[in-house]
Amino acid sequence: MTEKELVLVTGGTGFIAVHTILQLLTRGYRVRATLRNMERQDEVRAMLTHGGLQNLDNLTFIQADLTKDDNWHEAMLGVTYVMHIASSTPSSTDQSEEGMIRPAVEGTLRVLKAAKKAGVKRVVMTSAFGAVGMGDENNGQPYTEENWSQLDTGVLINPYQKSKTLSERAAWEYVTNEGAGLEFAAINPVGVMGPILGQDYSHSNQSIRQMLTGEMKAVPKITSGYIDVRDVASLHILAMERAEANGKRFLATTGETLSMLDVAKILKKHLGAQAKRVPTTEIPNWTLKLAAKKDDSLKMLATLLDKNMKTSNEKAVTMLGWQPRSAEESILATATSLIELGLLD
Repeated sequence: MTEKELVLVTGGTGFIAVHTILQLLTRGYRVRATLRNMERQDEVRAMLTHGGLQNLDNLTFIQADLTKDDNWHEAMLGVTYVMHIASSTPSSTDQSEEGMIRPAVEGTLRVLKAAKKAGVKRVVMTSAFGAVGMGDENNGQPYTEENWSQLDTGVLINPYQKSKTLSERAAWEYVTNEGAGLEFAAINPVGVMGPILGQDYSHSNQSIRQMLTGEMKAVPKITSGYIDVRDVASLHILAMERAEANGKRFLATTGETLSMLDVAKILKKHLGAQAKRVPTTEIPNWTLKLAAKKDDSLKMLATLLDKNMKTSNEKAVTMLGWQPRSAEESILATATSLIELGLLD
């Protein structure tokens, strides 16, 4: 039996990355994960074990940082595929445009250049809905992969979403002009929910935690698409394996659009007494806008008020045969795992 290909996964501690590593190892691939801090190896192993993986023999780690050139050449040696998942998130310490955008763009190009130099076959990049649907309302129609966020319309856009837009655009430009045969695909998830395996989880999950703890007293009047992290991981692997995915971007979404109040009702419906602190009222828009002027953590939410967040998953479903779980199932998986891991204390 021939040895399965080696896949490099960047940002190995991340929520999406750990689930992607879990599925890759389960499918028999060898995985090399990059870490900024090598002391977190055991943490990743523990999350994978919690996710049900027994054999970690095909997993190795290498230290690499998106802001530095060190070790990227070594990281790519023998690699067939790269899952470039690492990036700054809205929970990152530096929320300034400079702090979010520059590392995202430069880090993406650093990975692509190292991949091309090493003869990697294909890179799959984790982008975001933030690179698809910001800056315009798309006439109220569902967003598709044909849409790109418009950064020059005068609409206020959060630095995180700008970073995702500019880093993905930089990636496509590099692959088109300098890639010389390097294959590439991008995955654009909406709000990522699903089972949490450890302390490192998606910023999208924070809203569920805040509802369950009672930290969120009322919900903002925003809507969102949701997707399970397990389905985001499986879409990354389909985009890696399938020939027809080369040169394409794929929205990772169930196609449903839920308000925050809808999410609260799901928690109330299924969790009983464990959801007793979940809010049932909405914050007036003017109140949130006023609060966002003083509280940086609310600035991104304020830019999403009354925003069209409809999305279509038709491309991934028809081209790749992808079948995601429902938003309700993934939201409940987030909530139950937060409770089971004791992350509400």
